Amino acid sequence: MREPRTINKRLMPVAIAALALLVSSCGALNGEASENGDRTRAVESSAGNSGSGKTGGIEAETLATGLEAPWGVAFLPGGEALVTERDSGRLLRVSDTGDVKEVQRIPEGGSGEGGLLGLALSPDYERDKLVYVYYTTDEDNRVGRFQLGEPPDPLLTGIPVNTYHDGGGLAFGPDGMLYVTTGDAGDPETAQDKDSLSGKILRLRPDGAIPKDNPFPDNPTYSYGHRNVQGLAWDKNEQLYASEFGQDRFDEVNRIEPGGNYGWPEVEGEGGEPKYRDPIQTFATDEASPSGAVILKDSTIPQWDGDFFMAALRGARLWRLELGPDGNVTGKEALLAGEYGRLRNAVQAPDGSLWVFTNNRDGRGTPNEGDDRILRLAPAG
Repeated sequence: MREPRTINKRLMPVAIAALALLVSSCGALNGEASENGDRTRAVESSAGNSGSGKTGGIEAETLATGLEAPWGVAFLPGGEALVTERDSGRLLRVSDTGDVKEVQRIPEGGSGEGGLLGLALSPDYERDKLVYVYYTTDEDNRVGRFQLGEPPDPLLTGIPVNTYHDGGGLAFGPDGMLYVTTGDAGDPETAQDKDSLSGKILRLRPDGAIPKDNPFPDNPTYSYGHRNVQGLAWDKNEQLYASEFGQDRFDEVNRIEPGGNYGWPEVEGEGGEPKYRDPIQTFATDEASPSGAVILKDSTIPQWDGDFFMAALRGARLWRLELGPDGNVTGKEALLAGEYGRLRNAVQAPDGSLWVFTNNRDGRGTPNEGDDRILRLAPAG
């Protein structure tokens, strides 16, 4: 069983300094992904090749370094990214060349897996300039919105909080609605209670109201029976997929249907019962611990277009799942395995590249010199 682990954020700077000293004296860890003068690495993949085992030109470039547990990301119209740091409360602006500037700090509380988490831009951002954020207070997890430089105005409060299983995913879907992922906050039975905000994927209007076409009347619940969802991704047909932490046996990727019951805590992995939705892919917990996810579309890496990518924390790799026309998994591949340590998020940038965040400074990793970092996967050159 994966026991919850409380992380004392006040002690983290001391711990990080000690770890940095250890790394400098003992050499690089986590696959030797230190700053050694070479900021790029070839990415091996079986996609789009005939037996070579390599993409023959895809590289992982270290775009930015020195971050502290980067978590959520949203791209501004000009191509720059807004990035949250879970433990520091910093909101950063990152350019496509890797320049990092602090925009503001958002007051947040909690410990462990809580903090400053998911981020999304209003679908009408160029007009209203609104940014949406999922963050922890001393009383709850909540969703707020704000214009840059201002404090968040709460839209949804009362999401149960704990030192673990706080969810935190936030994304606008193709339908213009706001999707919010919540964990069970250590109380598994609430995941089956459709009137509880925990263990769910929630669906809201941009103003925080409940859409009239939600599967349950006057209820933000879109799907339930989840343990701890963090990653949300839509395919070209606007089908939603989600990555989910399991407990002892299986982590999951699920194809999300409105009103679907995904089984937790009654089922972990495939249950085979008609009332529960089975995952389309499971992973052993030591090879995944899934977080952010994305499906590439019209990217700079055409052999990966249509594939589902999932960042793995404990598994320290980027999973690539090939999806068939029916939405089922037809193949899987581990990328970057052991090269950069714990991976938190994966997102497609406006230029079509794939950005991946490391989280070796989240209290559970072993930081290298330069951690945490943003990686940019794209064709070489």
